[in-house]
Amino acid sequence: MSVTGAGQARGHTGAAGPGPGRPGGPGGPLAGLRVVELAGIGPGPFAAMLLADLGADVVRVDRPGGGGLAVDPAYDTTNRGKRSVLVDLKADGGAALVLDLAERADVLIEGLRPGVAERLGVGPDACLARNPRLVYGRMTGWGQDGPLAPTAGHDIAYIAVTGALGMIGTPGEPPAVPANLLGDYAGGSLYLVIGILAALRHAAAPGGAGQVVDAAIVDGTAHLTAMVHGMMAAGGWQDRRGANLLDGGCPFYGTYATSDGGYMAVGALEQQFYDTFTTLLGIADRAPARKDAARWGELRAAVAAAFKSRTRQEWTEVFDGTDACVAPVLSLREAPHHPHLAARGTFTDVGGIVQPAPAPRFSATPAAVRGGPAQPGADTASVAADWDVPGLAGKGGA
Repeated sequence: MSVTGAGQARGHTGAAGPGPGRPGGPGGPLAGLRVVELAGIGPGPFAAMLLADLGADVVRVDRPGGGGLAVDPAYDTTNRGKRSVLVDLKADGGAALVLDLAERADVLIEGLRPGVAERLGVGPDACLARNPRLVYGRMTGWGQDGPLAPTAGHDIAYIAVTGALGMIGTPGEPPAVPANLLGDYAGGSLYLVIGILAALRHAAAPGGAGQVVDAAIVDGTAHLTAMVHGMMAAGGWQDRRGANLLDGGCPFYGTYATSDGGYMAVGALEQQFYDTFTTLLGIADRAPARKDAARWGELRAAVAAAFKSRTRQEWTEVFDGTDACVAPVLSLREAPHHPHLAARGTFTDVGGIVQPAPAPRFSATPAAVRGGPAQPGADTASVAADWDVPGLAGKGGA
């Protein structure tokens, strides 16, 4: 398969030459920005990947021997477009090397438990003392304070306590787990990046200074539910699963099985879209009134029976190019082949790995994937030279 589009590039080799943020390297809206990322898993690396996609020179500080989830670094696309150095923060001189990097950076990202960075000698006070304009981004699940701050957790627990997880799924069944997209990446990474960009603007203003960005997954995920809280206060949302307009409770906003075991997604909320939907589905003459919630069960049965009469591909062809707001439910491997996504180059192939291309898009400073996943320690020599940190020389791989 060949998937092309914005950001196509060859795999990263760690060899000297044009690269992220270096002379001759591709740009982007954040070209020239220097970011230090203390190695972690999940939302921290993803946030740093976003900055790298946008042109920042991201240097990932990996620990000797690795750590975290057992993912082959060659396939960890959240480390694409970065450079890696190896530093043992527990060894003599390790913290000093990170402080040398922080002194030359605009941003530092860490995802350790509260207090760990301080104990290692690379906490906010130590870094900001060396670089008063540094934006120090902290990525955690529970945040830097509060009774649960020192405890372990994962995405599923963070979204559970915010009420977000309880909204998802079928009534009478356990809540559906949305992978780790809702907490780690939406409530975590994206809010960290927003905070970093806002803090960078403040630091660059006259009289501005660096600061700490405390990005907690619980805070970001709770923030994502703002509209629902407003609807609930207005009486337009019931505080239970599968009983509302946007959570599957509505028969014209949900998913339906097809005859071949596939699924179609329906979002025909507005009257004009609903009319097109029921007409193309072939039930316009017998569909109950859209606003008659008492007959929603009858409407759901009619919609389900109709979808069961044809395959996913057949229904895709029926609804293609219409305003019925209906789309096929695709798998991860199928998605890059969708005609619209292929035309836009929403996915790209970098070093043989099909993956999402950078988003969003910029008219004057286009973003790009500028290399494959950074290999631990492979860029130590180039970073030592480019960032003028001679102490790094000899600390990593080739």
